Amino acid sequence: MSRQEIEEKVRAFLIDDLEIDEEKIKDDATLKEDMGIDSLDFVDIVVIVEKNFGFKIKPEEMAGVTTLRQFCDYIESKVG
Repeated sequence: MSRQEIEEKVRAFLIDDLEIDEEKIKDDATLKEDMGIDSLDFVDIVVIVEKNFGFKIKPEEMAGVTTLRQFCDYIESKVG
């Protein structure tokens, strides 16, 4: 799966499933502060990522992930 495909899938579920405004979705946007993703949203993200990308997110691996770019990097490291 290419980086572009990963970014497109992530963007799609952020807009469709989490109802985040499209203009807030930028590479350097922080997940919590800029996009408003909270702990309940994160539970949904875990399920969505498992369904779309075929792996389970480990919370300890997400500890340093704060931006959308880092999140896509994390997914790419798992599926690439």
